[in-house]
Amino acid sequence: MAKIKMKTPLVEMNGDEMTRILWGYVKEELINPFVELKSEYYDLGIEVRDETDDKVTIEAAEAIKKYGVGVKCATITPNSDRVKEYTLKEMWKSPNGTIRSILDGTVFRAPICIDSIEPCVRNWIKPITIARHAYGDIYKDSEMKIEEKGRCELVFTNDIGNEKRQLIHNFDGDGIVLGMYNLKSSIESFARSCFNFALDTKQELWFSSKDTISKTYDHTFKDIFKEIYENEYKNKFEEEGIEYFYTLIDDAVARIIKSEGGMIWACKNYDGDVMSDMVATAFGSLAMMTSVLVSPDGKYEYEAAHGTVQRHYYRYLKGEETSTNSIATIFAWTGALRKRGELDFINDLVKFSHTLEKVTLDIVREGIMTKDLALITKNKDIKVVNSFDFIKNVRKRLEKEL
Repeated sequence: MAKIKMKTPLVEMNGDEMTRILWGYVKEELINPFVELKSEYYDLGIEVRDETDDKVTIEAAEAIKKYGVGVKCATITPNSDRVKEYTLKEMWKSPNGTIRSILDGTVFRAPICIDSIEPCVRNWIKPITIARHAYGDIYKDSEMKIEEKGRCELVFTNDIGNEKRQLIHNFDGDGIVLGMYNLKSSIESFARSCFNFALDTKQELWFSSKDTISKTYDHTFKDIFKEIYENEYKNKFEEEGIEYFYTLIDDAVARIIKSEGGMIWACKNYDGDVMSDMVATAFGSLAMMTSVLVSPDGKYEYEAAHGTVQRHYYRYLKGEETSTNSIATIFAWTGALRKRGELDFINDLVKFSHTLEKVTLDIVREGIMTKDLALITKNKDIKVVNSFDFIKNVRKRLEKEL
């Protein structure tokens, strides 16, 4: 068959360790033989980020703003051990955090569901998408240890020197204190990204916080969501027959557990961090979790939700066989190619993306899978394959389907 031609490039961001190895193999076996790939390539491997003082990450994010669609391999966010391992100049920030900040985007994570792998919560028959407001809160906090008696206050000083003060606590001895913040503009962007994604995917949107306890901080989130929904999205939601629903975070947890799934659950930063891992684990594996960053003005960046699979990479370097699950990486590519096809009205590219996803899951349904899935599948007749043979099996099935 003739290769599918693209009109507009997508932004390709390579990454680190085992996912970098699989990234190249997925392209070689599943993308390049079928698509005349046009991409703006950026190497976000830790060595290149270090060489460029992380400018390459900023350049990649700006390219996504220009072209509208990006696809990213998993990358290392270095801790002190990684700084020593790779002899880095400094402990560079998370590339995902940098890109999120530049795009002002919201992260949507959803499990890849296969009927042969039952979730721990048996009534979950549809994927649950977690929308995480990945800005501020505890991730940009200021913390202090208190080691004596004294008064701790929250103080705001405006540009002309006027102060607002509020008592946090009168300490009688040792303790700890934490201060965190958020921005109205960021919360508004989060809300619009969630409403737009719900309309785009035709799913209900739930938002939860703890406004009964946090009567200013969390209540502001609730109020901003309500105002934007009422003024900008209510009629659109009603036309699509979908619902926007607000409830307290503890009530949301209870409702989610009893539900059949199928909704977008919007969470503040910490809540989203925790709940996305909970949902991923309950559905099966982080290796079966998609992730897409969506900006309020409709820019998209797709990636797998998992990390660089360091342990498998070290085994691979020793020449040992690995059985690394590449499904979320494959779905990152299909998500980006499908969105590129939708934006450029290339139906063949959209169809190709759907077909590649279908045959990938068909292979698993038939019992051919990597070791992680073999441990949780209800299939009795299974064949465990290595990292590369799984992709080869997908390639064979894809050729038949196309």
